[in-house]
Amino acid sequence: MCFRDLTTIRVGGPIRTLVTATTSAELVRAVREADAAGTPMLLLGGGSNLLVGDEGFDGTVVRIATTGLEVHDTRIRVDAGVEWDLVVRTALDHGLAGPEALSGIPGTAGGTPVQDVGAYGTSTSEWLETVTILDRQTGEVEVWDNARCGFGSHRSSAFKYTDRYVVVDVTFRFQRSEMSAPVRYAALAERLGVRIGDSVSAREVRDAVVALRTDRGMVWDVAVQDSWSVGSFFLNPIVESVPTDALGSPQFTDPKGIKLSAAWLIEHAGFHRGYGAHFGRGTATLSTRHVLAITNRGDATAADVVALASHVRAGVREKYGITLTPECRLVNCSLD
Repeated sequence: MCFRDLTTIRVGGPIRTLVTATTSAELVRAVREADAAGTPMLLLGGGSNLLVGDEGFDGTVVRIATTGLEVHDTRIRVDAGVEWDLVVRTALDHGLAGPEALSGIPGTAGGTPVQDVGAYGTSTSEWLETVTILDRQTGEVEVWDNARCGFGSHRSSAFKYTDRYVVVDVTFRFQRSEMSAPVRYAALAERLGVRIGDSVSAREVRDAVVALRTDRGMVWDVAVQDSWSVGSFFLNPIVESVPTDALGSPQFTDPKGIKLSAAWLIEHAGFHRGYGAHFGRGTATLSTRHVLAITNRGDATAADVVALASHVRAGVREKYGITLTPECRLVNCSLD
């Protein structure tokens, strides 16, 4: 088995040992056994935010395929392996509002607290109540409340950039309402024909978000190569001051400074949609719909993807003095 068979970007080399955990108990046991044996271990959920090098991974890959999902009034407790969009659909089916703007995002529920997954002005951390984690350092299973998770700045958490914690399950608490949370994102408001701050049917918001994501190739579809990606490859950078050449870019406040649009920086550094057809082997390009996504056009290797990502990052750094940071997880590959 290779990572190209288990990831949405469809690149990556062989897996030495693959263990599939279908229950939380199996997940905890598999991780503990790998750690006890001193075996290198990598967790794999939906494979939508992971780029593994062409040499693969010489260790144990624990594939999280847990399926538990329970609804208790306004709370939904969900195992880490459950498809995230199923959580959204379940909430709406039970008359709960809150996650509708997060519709269509690929991946599993276990990845949401790690990345603080967000879109269209909403983040999963707004609705997250608790996370059950396995602490690999102590071997203990613990339940963390929202405040302990380290959410705050863009896409940050206590779980990111560390292998210490394994998400076992997540509990969300939504609102009992058929109406959406206030619409916060201009493109979504325009699509719905409403003003920012308005509320409409939560199902209308879901339909509009899925349509917007589909238009941008951000809904996984094996028949659409623009979706063969890890989603947005780079984080929106946070700076203390805006470079002169970027004063016209979209700017947002952030606890750590000023957040700029990575897509704007990439495009204005000279990288257009579809860029890459004449770079390297031409097998990895920017999406033809969205410059933040680096896509596999059918025969790309991880090296091809890394080469293009490094090239784009160097171009942005040269023009603006800003070094973009990958949003996806890189394993056995690097942009440096």
